[in-house]
Amino acid sequence: MGGHYPVRVQTMTNLPTSDIEGQVSQILRAANAGAEYVRITVPTLKDVENLAEIKSRVTRHAVTIPLIADVHFSPKIAMEAAKVAAKVRINPGNLIEGERRKEKGEREYLEIMHETLRPLLGVCREHGTALRIGTNHGSLSERILDQYGDTPEGMVQATLEAVRICRDENFHDIVLSLKSSNVKVMVEATRLLVRRMDEEGMDYPLHLGVTEAGEGEDGRLKSAIGIGSLLVDGIGDTIRVSLTEDPEFEIPVAYGILQASRARITRTEYISCPGCGRTTFNLQEAVKKVKEATGHLTGLKIAVMGCIVNGPGEMADADYGYVGAGPGKVHIYKGKTAILKNVDEGEAVGRLIELINDSLLS
Repeated sequence: MGGHYPVRVQTMTNLPTSDIEGQVSQILRAANAGAEYVRITVPTLKDVENLAEIKSRVTRHAVTIPLIADVHFSPKIAMEAAKVAAKVRINPGNLIEGERRKEKGEREYLEIMHETLRPLLGVCREHGTALRIGTNHGSLSERILDQYGDTPEGMVQATLEAVRICRDENFHDIVLSLKSSNVKVMVEATRLLVRRMDEEGMDYPLHLGVTEAGEGEDGRLKSAIGIGSLLVDGIGDTIRVSLTEDPEFEIPVAYGILQASRARITRTEYISCPGCGRTTFNLQEAVKKVKEATGHLTGLKIAVMGCIVNGPGEMADADYGYVGAGPGKVHIYKGKTAILKNVDEGEAVGRLIELINDSLLS
């Protein structure tokens, strides 16, 4: 991920890690839906063994999707998981264990953090395992809350403290994420992190997601606003749409957000107007027919517009256009040029396909 690679799509299983068969089933369904990474919670050392068995069984199905271990509170579990998983996610807000978390002095706290992270980075380096530093709005440490409050600034500071330790240890296989169930906080914190990284000469990939986004339309809208706002800024290297649904249902939403933001094109894109009194044919039916005939043409942008008043201008970046020209008549465009004019509506979709095929063959 990162660099010239496409923005990657990931999800997370929602079953106990001890349910090995259930985990494997969810992972295979998610992979079949298009997931490129799958995260699994690993709360105990026994679950590290379960993770190894899950990985083995998934591989036996000829699925090589990278598995990410999600670890909280225990550096020891994180180190063991790093021997199995492709990546380990830690949260700097709860990485330091027990009584040591009560230390308030910044220097002492950072020394403990460095001491805690160093052996984990060593195991990651030895096994070629990446590390995700995932800061959650709802789990900032007491020290960060005392200094910065429950703010995007605090989230960024907590993240950068861990990143600077990784840099000091010359470990750079890291991914950063700042998540919140509050869309505004998530977006503001991530933009602030990007600015701070620029100031410090850092360039690490970012994982985007609105945590606990919910289910149904609510979850989809919050995810689209939060993730999409950053993607159109050119921010983000991997995303997860966090829904209270089975993991495979997150994947189409994620690809839809990538498509809508033009961060990653994986299907035909359609531009169509809502129609108005100037529309002289059944626009909804026309859109349906064009989609049915061209839905397999990945990467093309096709416009279906109701009339020539705004149509040609609004579809200026489309590859092809199907524009109402009068009662029962259609102009067919390639780019900004009307190649075929006043085509009978009954023949228009076929003529559009002929034009596309001729262009693809030439």
